[in-house]
Amino acid sequence: MFAAALCIALLTGASCSPAPDQHARGVDWLIRYGYLPPSDSPVGRLQTKEGIERAVREMQHFAGLKETGQLDSTTLALMGTPRCSLPDILNPEDLKMKKKRRNMRKTRYSLSGMKWDKTDLTWSVESYPSLSRSPSLSPALVELIFSYALKAWSDVAPLSFTRLSSPSPQARPPRADIKINFTSGFHEDAYPFDGRGGTLAHAFFPEIGDIHFDDEENWSYGAPGKSTDLFTVAVHEFGHALGLAHSSSRHSIMRPYYTGAVADIPTYTLPADDRLGIQTLYGLRKDQTPHPSVDSPIPNLPRPPSTPPPPATTHPEPPFLDRCQGGYDAVANIRGELFFFRGQYFWRVHHSGSLVSFIPVLIHSFWIGLPPEIIKIDAAYERSDGHIVFFIGNQFWAFKDRTALPGYPRPLTEWRLRNSAGDAPRHVDAVFVWPHNGRTYVFSGGEYWRFDEVDSDRKPEAGYPKPASVWGVTSDPDDVVGMRDGDTYFFKGSSYWVLKKGRLDEDTAAAKSIASDLMKCDDFLISTHKPKMPSSKDRKCVCNTSGTASVLSSLLLIILVATVDLFYISIYIPFTDV
Repeated sequence: MFAAALCIALLTGASCSPAPDQHARGVDWLIRYGYLPPSDSPVGRLQTKEGIERAVREMQHFAGLKETGQLDSTTLALMGTPRCSLPDILNPEDLKMKKKRRNMRKTRYSLSGMKWDKTDLTWSVESYPSLSRSPSLSPALVELIFSYALKAWSDVAPLSFTRLSSPSPQARPPRADIKINFTSGFHEDAYPFDGRGGTLAHAFFPEIGDIHFDDEENWSYGAPGKSTDLFTVAVHEFGHALGLAHSSSRHSIMRPYYTGAVADIPTYTLPADDRLGIQTLYGLRKDQTPHPSVDSPIPNLPRPPSTPPPPATTHPEPPFLDRCQGGYDAVANIRGELFFFRGQYFWRVHHSGSLVSFIPVLIHSFWIGLPPEIIKIDAAYERSDGHIVFFIGNQFWAFKDRTALPGYPRPLTEWRLRNSAGDAPRHVDAVFVWPHNGRTYVFSGGEYWRFDEVDSDRKPEAGYPKPASVWGVTSDPDDVVGMRDGDTYFFKGSSYWVLKKGRLDEDTAAAKSIASDLMKCDDFLISTHKPKMPSSKDRKCVCNTSGTASVLSSLLLIILVATVDLFYISIYIPFTDV
């Protein structure tokens, strides 16, 4: 079963010679939309440079770009625009039809191969957009927009659409042919939404026909700015629900790339490419007048507002959506990428150092199996067996890739943690695998424990817990990450420290800025978010000053940091001590 979804690709940059991470994401894009075989197939594991160039040329041919075979700036820019996630090549393994599709897609509509076996269809709106996100769209206006979107198709083909009203609570609701829902996150199909700015909507081909819109988007009618035009997306999705696939025509509403609002919707007519496509499926309408016919189930449609309603008062995004703010709940090295968690969202930093997306993603829509009501992640890490483990309060989950393993969550008590007072901690602050020895370290309440996870009987090694201060940096980290090159990163607030293979030297003793180095916040003032360097005595520095005293304190702090830097140039943390 195919699903069509408008989404924003992960690509963000564009250059004549793409960086390695751009090239990798370009290949992922080509796989996602059918130009290359999936990486988990035998063919996909043997992709060659020539094969990738052929795929890029085919993508460029479909999109109407110059066929260079290279991921040039124009190609990368188009890959980075909003688009429908239905593959452009619906059956990439059908090699016999590949040449025929190539010749057809340049000038013709494309059919999914599925259609309704009737022309009188029913539709219903099961849920409406949230007024907090889309305050300009009342339920009545939403229904009116959908009516006009369906009218665009029934104007040119012998189709009629009847909206089913909501039944009484006692009555059994009739099953509409096309059911429309506004939902968010994981919503019990294979295409979870990822929050504002990501996937916009998806639709299923006949005989399913259902359409889902992401309720976390700012939907609007004809409004300029960053909102998404509901009518334009609805016409596209109804086209999929009726059996049309993507068209390569630049003027087609079924072109996979979203380009903004169309003209005045009561006078909107389908482009020629889309008319030919729908008429190939269902035939020509005898009455070609582009108005509802007398037998139309939705006659005398009122006009939508002649001018868009005034834009709603915008409110600043919640602080947890500001990636530059710091204060992450957890940081993890997963598959060689850094994941920064805050609240119910996360950001990803590629191993090359590039930020994968400036827009945060909902945690529970990415990892299927975590409860959607989670408030935050306490800690996360990739286990030595490749499974990903999340700690939330007094429970933990284990995942294989993005899917929770059966039997989880499990209680934190299985880790047999006892602090120096003999009590079991209620949560953990950080968990990581140290590259030097392959041991797993768990931090909580200023102390830490060491585990050998090769041992099936999970319990801390003898002699633990130990004070976290022996690591030489913050004793209560937000999280700790072990990197493949042997370095260890400690995160706290808006800063991080790097232990170079167990050593603090002149370059790594001072705190570094997460916003500047990892989150690519070019205009961020690093100095305003840089915490004080812990002293060599107790690894802590509490400085509360004001007025003239603050200036003197800052000067003293600079001297102190310089002294500490010099002090640590030749200091090693003995491996056996941790």
